[in-house]
Amino acid sequence: MSDIITPALVSLDEPLGTDKRAVIDALAARVAQTGRASDAAGLAADAWKREQTDETGLPGGIAIPHAKSAAVREATLAFARLKPGVDFGAPDGPADLVFLIAAPDTAAEEHLAVLSRLARAFMREEFTNGLRSAATADDIVALVHAAVSDAPAAPAAAAPAPVAVDTALVVDGRPARIVAVTACATGIAHTFMAADALTAAGQKAGVDLIVEPQGSSGYKALPQQVIDDADAVIFAVDVDVRDQQRFAGKPVVRVPVKKGIEQPAELIDEAVAAVGNTLAPRVSGNVDASASRSEAGGGSVGSAVKRSLLTGVSYMIPFVAGGGLLIALGFLLGGYEIAFNADKILGASTIWNLGDTSLIVYLGAVLFKIGALSFGFLVPALAGYIAYGLADRPGIAPGFVAGAVASFMGAGFLGGIVGGLLAGLAAWWLNSLDVPRWLRGLMPVVIIPLLGSIVASGLMILVLGGPIAWLTQALNTWLGGLTGAGVILLGIILGLMMCFDLGGPVNKVAYAFATANLAAGIAGDVRYLQIMAAVMAAGMVPPLAMALASTVIGRSLFTEPERENGKAAWLLGAAFISEGAIPFAAADIFRVIPAMMLGGAVTGALSMAFAVTSKAPHGGVFVFFAIDNFWLWLVAIAAGTIISAFSVVALKKFAHRRPTEAVSSGAAGVSSAAVSA
Repeated sequence: MSDIITPALVSLDEPLGTDKRAVIDALAARVAQTGRASDAAGLAADAWKREQTDETGLPGGIAIPHAKSAAVREATLAFARLKPGVDFGAPDGPADLVFLIAAPDTAAEEHLAVLSRLARAFMREEFTNGLRSAATADDIVALVHAAVSDAPAAPAAAAPAPVAVDTALVVDGRPARIVAVTACATGIAHTFMAADALTAAGQKAGVDLIVEPQGSSGYKALPQQVIDDADAVIFAVDVDVRDQQRFAGKPVVRVPVKKGIEQPAELIDEAVAAVGNTLAPRVSGNVDASASRSEAGGGSVGSAVKRSLLTGVSYMIPFVAGGGLLIALGFLLGGYEIAFNADKILGASTIWNLGDTSLIVYLGAVLFKIGALSFGFLVPALAGYIAYGLADRPGIAPGFVAGAVASFMGAGFLGGIVGGLLAGLAAWWLNSLDVPRWLRGLMPVVIIPLLGSIVASGLMILVLGGPIAWLTQALNTWLGGLTGAGVILLGIILGLMMCFDLGGPVNKVAYAFATANLAAGIAGDVRYLQIMAAVMAAGMVPPLAMALASTVIGRSLFTEPERENGKAAWLLGAAFISEGAIPFAAADIFRVIPAMMLGGAVTGALSMAFAVTSKAPHGGVFVFFAIDNFWLWLVAIAAGTIISAFSVVALKKFAHRRPTEAVSSGAAGVSSAAVSA
């Protein structure tokens, strides 16, 4: 990479045009003239397209138009020092230092890393001063070579402890802890400049700020403990944050990456202000469901498998919730017989020619069929995103195929789990192979989907599908044999699981078990409809109980913010959104969670004893039309809510805890849990 820039690629104080398009065209022509690009117009067009997406002018008279382009043969820098400067959209005026960063669209990681080092050098005043005072093109080349050799390539590290701390940036008597992610579309320049700007601003402000630059040359994920300990998150990004669920539950400031370069101090102020603001946006998702792909090389196999399973369940749930509610609406409009008549109705009628079918029944058939088709993706989606959790995007296609095979063979939910794990492991192994550069581009789109599908689905068909299908049938037979006390015991177990971690792994196992078999319930197997009703009822207890405790029977035991959260928890609980109880569990995990589990167990047992059924997987009281024995179901929920509310009040009065950081850190995992479903 010593020749990434040569004197022939440098223009000093020459007129290249009066606008930025002319400058980009002139620099692209220089790259082509040196043989480093096959087509000057193609490179210029790609750089201009990037410029139109987001202007590349930066404070301090710098502009860095850049692009990955098929026209580029090797990573190249072209430089112009302009007199007068040209407007590239920077807030402080025209740019007189312009670098065109040209990378091949198949650039090797080492090339991208060098270009990233250069981008970080722009943040150093001695570098830009040297560019302005350089007498010859050779001087420019020497400065650039020194910069790409010396600039840090690793992600920004934590700032050293400052001497003085701004009291406005203090949280709980200590400097605020902030983590940030920076990422731009190309992952070459703005990503690393924003990272360095935020790090420098954090040092100046006296906060503990660590940045994870997610560049094209790869990235090193921050340790999960660092993220868990952070008070807030800054996402200065133009693209999706990779593995965003690692930050779930944290207050977040989300801005374009250029704002991280131009206004880092303001972003830090905003992030600290969000820490104590209950209305501040938070990163959605469940931290326990964060995919293992960022840590595939570390940690235990068990933790990687657990994370991938939670990822699969998390991505499966929207298919279940959306499809289940559509089915419930179909029942509301078309009656329960629509489950058996929908295909016949849709085959014989259209919206323009209803025949003997009423419009309401026809719409019911439409909604039911859409919901049923959505349910058809349940097992493939579960398997596909389990594989995604292990192998990132290359695992999705083999995982979906393995899930479809599991459905075909009658292996159901268990088959989807096994197929997803096989596909993910196969895709991960194939992706880890050291293949020739010419083959690298084909791996994620052709080779891995082909071979991963052959391995995972082949094993499912030839070896594992049959035994798993037998096990699934045996489980169904066992459930069918439950009567009396056995049914009530099942309700107690499901209730305890739903309230144990409020959206974490145990909760999701119970919910996934219920939803994965809901289709069988809708087809006529009432046992699974009873399980669905018990699971939903128990999941509603925690927010309702905390609402009752904090706003009615134990107001003095809760802080004012907790009482405000309690008011919102009424609605959240009624809608089966357990997230309403998370703020209370996060603040007092060892007294809140046991109380919630007690009430959840009672509700689950009563729901099963009353033989309540639910044909909807979500929605709480708002899907009353899909719940048989609805009033008895409400009795079960009310009983659990009252028991949990009085239990948590009693524990707060009589079970005093010692203040300890362990409690806070233990609660952190709960605070980041997501909705029950």
